Amino acid sequence: MVSAPLRPVRFQLRLRDVYGLLIYIAVAVTLSYCVPAETTHRMRGRVLFAVGGIAVWRYLWWMTHAIRATLYRFFLFPRLRRHADQLWNSGWRPRVVYFMVTTFKERRETTEKVFESIIAECRNVGVAARVYVGTGDAWDERILSEYVSRRAMGMDLEVVIVRQSRPGKRHAIGYTLRAISRGGASGDDPVVFLDGDCVLESGFLRKCLPLFAARPKLDAVTTAERAIVHGPQWMRTWLDLRFSQRHLTMQSHSVSGKILTLTGRCSVFRAADVVQEDFIRIVEADYLDHWLWGRIRFLSGDDKSTWYSLLKKPGGSTMLYVPDAMAYTIEHVAGTGVARMRFNLLRWSGNLLRNGARAAALGPRQVGWFIWWCIVDQRLAMWTGLIGPVAVLLSVCSGKWGFVIAYAAWIMWTRLLVSLPLYVYAGRINPSFPLFLYVNQVVNSVIKVYLLFRPATQRWLNRGDQRAGPSANPLLRFQHAMATYLVVLAVAVFALVIALYIGVIQAPSWYTLGHFVSR
Repeated sequence: MVSAPLRPVRFQLRLRDVYGLLIYIAVAVTLSYCVPAETTHRMRGRVLFAVGGIAVWRYLWWMTHAIRATLYRFFLFPRLRRHADQLWNSGWRPRVVYFMVTTFKERRETTEKVFESIIAECRNVGVAARVYVGTGDAWDERILSEYVSRRAMGMDLEVVIVRQSRPGKRHAIGYTLRAISRGGASGDDPVVFLDGDCVLESGFLRKCLPLFAARPKLDAVTTAERAIVHGPQWMRTWLDLRFSQRHLTMQSHSVSGKILTLTGRCSVFRAADVVQEDFIRIVEADYLDHWLWGRIRFLSGDDKSTWYSLLKKPGGSTMLYVPDAMAYTIEHVAGTGVARMRFNLLRWSGNLLRNGARAAALGPRQVGWFIWWCIVDQRLAMWTGLIGPVAVLLSVCSGKWGFVIAYAAWIMWTRLLVSLPLYVYAGRINPSFPLFLYVNQVVNSVIKVYLLFRPATQRWLNRGDQRAGPSANPLLRFQHAMATYLVVLAVAVFALVIALYIGVIQAPSWYTLGHFVSR
């Protein structure tokens, strides 16, 4: 167990990272020189226009996020931070702080670390605290009761245990929010949503709470996040990459006064919103009506439900990212971590697809033009991310290996450029970031295409390996067969268009078609 996780406060240049980066650049240069002249000549036509045009669009979009993130981090947010600090230093404090914590069969050391951070934060801000814990097992209740009774003596801190009678995190949240409502939470009282494996960094409440006083129309905030991984090194690198991407894009989104999710691990809301029955019901029993699968009850994705509930508020909502407040997620990964990564991607991608369509349907006037386009872009990106890999596979099948070498060199150079701002956010140069970026892009795109016609596919390893879906029956077999047919059809049409465009196959002429019809 890591006793005191520390966030890098400045960029650290390590010699071994520089060596790794030089080796990476040497390989990229070698691949560039190995591209056959014939391939270079052939790529000057439609292939360069198609792949290059889409690449320019994607990288300009990434650059837009980087510029907006810089604007938010160094100009817009510091202004808000100064105002919030002035209020705090002048004596402003909330009446009481509420915590909504959900936990399920966590390790003892994890639970104790989480509550150690909660108690320390409440002691530092010096206000009354009410911690409502939604549990599904007596094991968690016994651990936290023993720990709090030892460590919170003399504090104005009350812990209320809410035992859920139905399985699933969503029901735990629903029961706990109703208990918070009965406990007197109302108005501008802050409510911290916290997972049972999430540790607050020192100063978390001090940095988040006064923002609500500085911005009276602010509905919710979510914060920076890092992972403490007990598992394979490659998974730590992968999560570092994801959180670096998240850190950049969340700041870009915040320029528009919105973000794309209120992270379930750790977010802060106003009580006036979360004690509303409509809010509780949408978190507790959110669903989607699908033409093929019927009514789909959401298993995970409670962070998307809270986000959507605020997003559709009459008159709009304001949600911000707090880049200088940090929460740490403790990840215990058994085995190689491949299965854990696959199920996480299935869960995250499924939540995105299930919620993206209805959020986009709210329209740009309600959502805001930039955020609305970000939602639409997420659905487009799963196809554009597959253009290169599919073109490479088609080229291999047709024996055009030169294009494969050229594409490999292109990927190495472009992903390196995309990684440069991520190195700053990660606090170090990681030579494997470009490769992880590419693998993450392809795997995410494949999973999203697979789930596009299977939105009912849900599984959650973190909550006792919960699964969603009816038992086997003739209707279910038909639904799976139809989903498979639609996926194969969509991918076949996608591949056919690419094959025609890059010249792997030739489209029949009008003369050939006319001759065939006349027969």
